[in-house]
Amino acid sequence: MTTEATGRATGIDELLALAGTDLGRTEWREVTQEQVNTFADATGDRQWIHVDPERAATGPFGGTIAHGYLTLSLVIPLFGELLVIDGISMSVNYGLEKVRFPAPVPVGARIRLAGTVAAAEPVKGGGVQMLLDFTVEVDGGDKPACVARAVYRHYA
Repeated sequence: MTTEATGRATGIDELLALAGTDLGRTEWREVTQEQVNTFADATGDRQWIHVDPERAATGPFGGTIAHGYLTLSLVIPLFGELLVIDGISMSVNYGLEKVRFPAPVPVGARIRLAGTVAAAEPVKGGGVQMLLDFTVEVDGGDKPACVARAVYRHYA
């Protein structure tokens, strides 16, 4: 599902001005067994709690759950719903400072992303480094599925 982003920034100066900005939340998105199976095939992580619905029904989560790293990878397309960046030549996912998976994502659950620009500062080469605090929420869940601080660099 593609929705219009809640925010837009053009160029380095506007990115720098976003420091401290709450970017809001995305629309809810369902996590499907097909996504989980495709991720399992791509990564080789075919643990039964992810790919065997019959066995997982009797397991600790009452059904299959998404891989933590699948949940983390969904931050990328979801972030595009929070912020569109124009007027730059290149963006680089520079890494992660901290990632936690406090709660599982049951297959069939709906998730959404909440994001805040924790910091934005100039870097060599005419760019800006942004620290983004992300929380993947599970519809009806008591705890988030993923909490992460991502580091992105954008260049003019």
